[in-house]
Amino acid sequence: MSINTEVGMGQNVIEHPKRSQAEWKKIADSPDFKTLINAKGKFLIPTIIFSFVYYFALPILAGYAPGLMKTKIVGAINFGYLFALSQFFVAWIIAGLYSSVSNNTFDPLAEKIKQQQGGKGR
Repeated sequence: MSINTEVGMGQNVIEHPKRSQAEWKKIADSPDFKTLINAKGKFLIPTIIFSFVYYFALPILAGYAPGLMKTKIVGAINFGYLFALSQFFVAWIIAGLYSSVSNNTFDPLAEKIKQQQGGKGR
């Protein structure tokens, strides 16, 4: 790989050994690539926001709503324990959803883009 150090402002561009910048620009400007990026954004941005809100809800609720967190659900198990445990399940569900969306949406689009470019991979 070659590094072009003449970009300016201290930025370096690593050029792919099999593609020129013009080829990468053509890919980036293609409707399918834009569709892929939009599809990823529509899934990832809300998912990331939900994940952060859900994750930070535990310490926030523990600090500002201790009565709620101490509410007994079953025996000695309270809402706080169940909420903390639920974070593992929510993470697994999100991972499964991402895998499903990736396999059914992102990967076929990426494969289509790859085939349009003559099947050249990384």
